[in-house]
Amino acid sequence: MPITMAKPGETVTIARITGTDAVRQHLSEMGFVVGEQVMVISNIAGQMILQVKDARIAIDTKMANRVMIR
Repeated sequence: MPITMAKPGETVTIARITGTDAVRQHLSEMGFVVGEQVMVISNIAGQMILQVKDARIAIDTKMANRVMIR
């Protein structure tokens, strides 16, 4: 399921990244790689704030829908 389905405060593991090569590369450069744990900080008005490693990253739901979790 996409990370947009996770609730704030929940920690999830990335299972797969979908999209074009450019999109996958962009997400990878931000720290979204398979096997990485991500914590959902908030999901408000189409924007998600996620904690990846030691960084907090804001992405829109269109991009977040490309990050599949388990």
